[in-house]
Amino acid sequence: MKRKSNKNGFTGCAKAYIRNLQEEGRYSTAHVYKNAILSFTRFCGTPSITFGQITRDSLRRYGQHLHEHGLKPNTVSTYMRMLRSIYNRGVEAGVARFIPRLFRDVYTGVDVRQKKALPVSELHTLLYKAPQSQHLIRTQAIARLMFQFCGMPFSDFAHLEKSALEDGILRYNRIKTGTPISLEILDTSKKEINKLRNSNPREDYPDYLFNIMRGDKRRKEEGIYKEYQSALRRFNNQLKSLSRELNLKSPVSSYTIRHSWATNAKYQGIPIEMISESLGHKSIKTTQTYLKGFGLKKRTEANQLNCFYVESYNASHQ
Repeated sequence: MKRKSNKNGFTGCAKAYIRNLQEEGRYSTAHVYKNAILSFTRFCGTPSITFGQITRDSLRRYGQHLHEHGLKPNTVSTYMRMLRSIYNRGVEAGVARFIPRLFRDVYTGVDVRQKKALPVSELHTLLYKAPQSQHLIRTQAIARLMFQFCGMPFSDFAHLEKSALEDGILRYNRIKTGTPISLEILDTSKKEINKLRNSNPREDYPDYLFNIMRGDKRRKEEGIYKEYQSALRRFNNQLKSLSRELNLKSPVSSYTIRHSWATNAKYQGIPIEMISESLGHKSIKTTQTYLKGFGLKKRTEANQLNCFYVESYNASHQ
């Protein structure tokens, strides 16, 4: 009975789901679940948690514990949503009792205030003012391309393969959601792509478009996720160095570029539905439930307008 309890308990269900994610090659999602479960088991003081221990009171106290230890609201929300996901799986499997509104007293939303776009003057400086340090020129070129690719996240940028680019169109699936994206390459991006393009061909392995990942591991190997995490840390550190050299006051990370594209597009009067589709968002209700998709030509026009505004900002405001 004890073995069955452990297998069907909260921790057992969590470990089984994490294994499934790893088998599907979804190492990033598995890593987040691992962190959430480890944090909660440490809080509970036991490595094996039953579904009976998941109560409104324990969740409320856990949320307070996370806040007291300085975790940001979005991190707290992520952990709580991971716990809720495992609980829901237990309910669906018939091994957990359904408790209405079990997570009502804890934060599971998204605090958009944490995600700050750069003011357009600083964004222009970050993307277009030439740094003196030669090793930061490549970092700036990557950031500039990510912006010109409709605020493409670094995860998608790093994993782009050469086969995704054909006849001036990028077609790929988002790493995070699997959402298919098509993106027309702007004229201003073509030279940048050629400079950063990976010239080493690969067979039977990912043939990456840019020389960020080595391409010496098969697509669903866990080593690819670890290599990507190292590349992301390196890129964020380089962005910070670039920001310091250019005397920017606002904090900069890989996500800043994406959020800045969306925010400046909004300032340009581009419809929120167009912004959502260009970003490849999967769960924006106003986009997914009743609005039709925009054509590639319309999305290209919106991207051109946004990129031209940022690139020409200083000239028009002096």
